Amino acid sequence: MGLFKKGVVFAMCCAVVLAACDPDKPEPLPDIRFETPANFPAPLYDLAANPVTPAGFALGRDLFYDGILSRDGSISCGFCHQQTAGFTQHGHDLSHGIDDRLTMRNALPIQNLAWEREFFWDGGVFHLDLFAIQPIENENEMGEQMPNVLDKLRRHNKYPAMFTAAFGTPEITTDRFLKALSQFQLMCISSNSKYDKYVRNEGATLNAEELAGLQTFRQKCASCHEGELFTNNSYRNNGLPIANADDTGRHRITLNDEHRYQFKVPSLRNVEVTRPYMHDGRFRNLEAVLDFYASGVADSPTLDPALKSGGRLGIELTATEKSNIITFLHTLTDHEFLSKKELSEFH
Repeated sequence: MGLFKKGVVFAMCCAVVLAACDPDKPEPLPDIRFETPANFPAPLYDLAANPVTPAGFALGRDLFYDGILSRDGSISCGFCHQQTAGFTQHGHDLSHGIDDRLTMRNALPIQNLAWEREFFWDGGVFHLDLFAIQPIENENEMGEQMPNVLDKLRRHNKYPAMFTAAFGTPEITTDRFLKALSQFQLMCISSNSKYDKYVRNEGATLNAEELAGLQTFRQKCASCHEGELFTNNSYRNNGLPIANADDTGRHRITLNDEHRYQFKVPSLRNVEVTRPYMHDGRFRNLEAVLDFYASGVADSPTLDPALKSGGRLGIELTATEKSNIITFLHTLTDHEFLSKKELSEFH
């Protein structure tokens, strides 16, 4: 290659590098679209009212990981919902919020929210588009007020342009802000675990212990953790000895005494990485969870009837059955979801 041609190639490469590093150049939009996995039911969220777009998703992702939503800029949504831990706060029984204050409950995973009607352990929010208000305005979580958040976004150097790209004009309203966050959360779809590929006949096989665990799980756990979402989204008192009498679960929302100490049945997808477990994070591993169901269930007036049938409390489980169930639960870990670049703060 002649000296002139080498110089031209070098100059072109430099131009490409400089363009890629240009802080004023808009970030390329993700190639993103909502699709229902083949083994999932139809979503419950009305996607026609808030269709996911590349620009809306990118805006929601930036908002999700930005501490600007909190009072002092220190706490983002992603602070308590970390991707590698199934969008939970790994290792913390209760989440740590603003000023290192503790939240009342363990952080639930952010996954497959398009298939949920109600949110949080007590179902206190009835629509995904309203989901973010509670942590933003909670004094122990983000400690901010929505008008202040919107004002900060309006004065920010990048967000008016991002709202324009997502919604057509630069107005930053509560509705647009919440819908953008919803668009990001709607795309947190976990559906590519070993189990999923097995049931969809995509080349994965389950070994003998995993199959035995699946069979035992279906017999003894699936009345609550049912279907492909591994939850029926009901509220149950699962017999936990009361640690915080003030947290009465679903009862705090309905004020119905029949709902005392009932909490939402969480999905078991990615349960291998979302420890600790239960609404108060009291169990550090899956072995402790199954030991509790086998021999630790406490009776109470609102205890789930399924846990006091046959003249005994809890679920009868042998050591082998416990081991097999845990082995099966590991097949629900979706490594693609936990490492998907498009969902990462560092995309």
